[in-house]
Amino acid sequence: MLETAYVSGVQAVLRDQVAAVYEKIGVVKNGDRVEVLDHDRRFVKVRTATGVTGWVEQRYLVSQQVYDQIQKLAADNQKDPVQAQGTTRNDTNLHVEPGRETEHLYQIASGEKLSLLKRGTAEKSSAAAPPSHAPTGASKNENEEEKKSAQANSAPAKPAAVTPAPSNPASAKEDWWLVRDSHNRVGWVLARMIDLDVPLDVAQYAEGQRIVAFFVLSEVPDGDKKVPQYLTVLTEPKDGLPFDFNQIRVFTWNVRRHRYETAYRERMEGVLPVTLGQENFDKEGTLPVFTVHVQDDNGNPSERKYKLNTPIVRRVLAPGEQPVRSVARKTESGKTKRKRQR
Repeated sequence: MLETAYVSGVQAVLRDQVAAVYEKIGVVKNGDRVEVLDHDRRFVKVRTATGVTGWVEQRYLVSQQVYDQIQKLAADNQKDPVQAQGTTRNDTNLHVEPGRETEHLYQIASGEKLSLLKRGTAEKSSAAAPPSHAPTGASKNENEEEKKSAQANSAPAKPAAVTPAPSNPASAKEDWWLVRDSHNRVGWVLARMIDLDVPLDVAQYAEGQRIVAFFVLSEVPDGDKKVPQYLTVLTEPKDGLPFDFNQIRVFTWNVRRHRYETAYRERMEGVLPVTLGQENFDKEGTLPVFTVHVQDDNGNPSERKYKLNTPIVRRVLAPGEQPVRSVARKTESGKTKRKRQR
């Protein structure tokens, strides 16, 4: 039985022979399946789905195992609740697990719409670590984005005495997202390569925090339109934290004043996913509910459920559960908040 491989580069040239002088007999593109016929040093002889046979550089191919891992990710996470929608900043790779040096197969174009499913972290790869196969344009984009971020967050350097680096420096970590693209392919993408499509109406009240997820809880009529009411999930603006978020906020729409107001805020260390639903509460009727997973001191998650009876958000206690004192604030508008901050 012939070995199977897949093209991980944007495209690769098929040549008629392994030599300095050769004829170009075809091109294979990202995701194409090929049959492996022979090996010669760093080249592989392959046959395409259309029957074209030629030699291609080994570094542009990944194994059947990598393809199977991508397929398994899609199958295992097909029912995962979407936590946010985002758009890619540049061409980027879809990895089988978090980490820049991990295997990847598919490439996602700049401006692609993605569904964000889970957050993960990985240690930043060493600059000296060689890639497992050819660096692609998407891989270069990941590294360029890292350089831009480092430059943006660093102050101008001042002359200083050179000090030796610590023998065991703490490994820095960076965030990754498990995403689903428009072709239902699932894989890990470097988080800083994605811009979340957070509505500006609520994004402007992030107060310097990073919004990691957002949801429409309900819609309220205001004149001839319906206005969404949002749950936002936030964290500190840095990577590698041991939790996915440490704050939730609910924004409701004030119909009389035609503006968003913060109906609820609570601080907690939690992990995704956040789930939404509808429940009947007798006299209150059917209300939107949401459930978050909060970590205890040992990192063990437990569920907390909330209901929204506009503009009031309250905990929904499970049978036998005792209320826990939380850090929450009363309703306030963004306009009032800005005046107070001045």
